[in-house]
Amino acid sequence: MKIHRALFAAALLGSGAFTTSTIAADQAPAKTDTHAQAADEAQLTPAQALQRLKDGNNHFVANKPEHPHLTPKWRTQLATGQHPFAIVLGCADSRTAPEVVFDQGLGDLFVIRVAGNVLSDEILGSIEYAVEHLGSPLIVVLGHERCGAVKAARETIAAKSEAPGHVQSLVKAIEPAVVATANADAETTAKANVMNVVKALEKSGPFLSDKVAAGKVTVVGAHYDLDTGAVEFLTAK
Repeated sequence: MKIHRALFAAALLGSGAFTTSTIAADQAPAKTDTHAQAADEAQLTPAQALQRLKDGNNHFVANKPEHPHLTPKWRTQLATGQHPFAIVLGCADSRTAPEVVFDQGLGDLFVIRVAGNVLSDEILGSIEYAVEHLGSPLIVVLGHERCGAVKAARETIAAKSEAPGHVQSLVKAIEPAVVATANADAETTAKANVMNVVKALEKSGPFLSDKVAAGKVTVVGAHYDLDTGAVEFLTAK
């Protein structure tokens, strides 16, 4: 799937969703300290962004959340632009909200959620947009314990049947992980599914693969424990 940058720019200008950098210098409003802080945070390296997520999850697990970036002043400043330091592709499960799990606030995360944290052209386009136009240096694919989509995929494939309605599209997307972990438990399948998506993102053109190769963007997999609240960051086998 190709992204036409000129069309993106035109769409952004038409909607008014542009940053002050797109306005002539003599017309641009002065940045406030809060807006400047948001812009600075967008310059985090992938490693720094990942550490910030790990620290936030530690706050959540310890029941000592800091609830950053939720003040009215911060909300008002975000109205002029966003600089999310990480993209999270997570499951739509109601128990796994990334802003809560990672103890982040408004404008910190560019979150995309779909059952089974699977890829589609629309989701890939959203991720590409956040990387290309918002400068996010980190992509996290977040799966979780006892995932209903993974369970449905395993049971449907084991029964050699078909899931009802559009749920079958989720089954097909998760099927490679199910087949590869046929003799393992559901959590192993969920983690394999996460890493399949990680690998697909790392190899995705037209520019994600180049940015990953250059070290400008990092893609990592993660698995959330519903019982403890802890996020395990996964590495390729």
